[in-house]
Amino acid sequence: MTEPAGRALGEFLRSRRERLTPELVGLPPRPRRRTAGLRREEVAELADIGIDWYVRLEQGRAVTPSPATIDALAGALYLDETEHAHLRTLARQTARPAFTRERAPEGSARLVHSLDRPAYLTGRRWDVLAVNAAAAELFTGIDRLPPGDRNVLVYLLLTPMARHLLGDGWAGQARHATAQFRAAFDLWAPDAAFTSLAARLRRGSPEFGRWWERHDVARGGAGGKVRGGRAYGYATFRANEDPVSA
Repeated sequence: MTEPAGRALGEFLRSRRERLTPELVGLPPRPRRRTAGLRREEVAELADIGIDWYVRLEQGRAVTPSPATIDALAGALYLDETEHAHLRTLARQTARPAFTRERAPEGSARLVHSLDRPAYLTGRRWDVLAVNAAAAELFTGIDRLPPGDRNVLVYLLLTPMARHLLGDGWAGQARHATAQFRAAFDLWAPDAAFTSLAARLRRGSPEFGRWWERHDVARGGAGGKVRGGRAYGYATFRANEDPVSA
């Protein structure tokens, strides 16, 4: 079993605290600040909670903040809607079974392969579980990777094919994918399947390492991308066959 996400909650709070300044949140500047961002006591003051309680949260200790406390912290830390939702999810996390790579549900795989437009199916770790011919043509070489490397992040961040295909758009898309993976990683760490993938990406991609330290999070959805000089719209869906809600 993985441990509860107390450590991930604490690290996320710290990362959001360190990006703020007293001036930004309406506090008077204070001299001799040895660390970046707000102090813990300043966040506690802004959220109107006890400093000891906040310290326990940021240290990842076993406390369960109420929804009102989470909302107060989101306001104090100037979280956007995605960050606020992520904080709520982390606060209600419990232990998970050890991660195992999923198998593509039969019905979902049939649907993916029946489409004439690019489509693929991924798991929680962004492993590619099914990919149709149109997507394999669009994402050059993804279907030829060794089975253990058939992962969107490995393809995007570690293969020269992806950089060549995306050109000037590579950095923006890779950074957004990193933020989406960070949101999933926080829910599963310290599971070895996730920590080993993150370590591999950090070793192979200096850009990933810099983005990872920022602890930005993002959600999936609809949007647009450029592949090989052509613009594509896209949408993401969760299958009803998915047995896990988070």
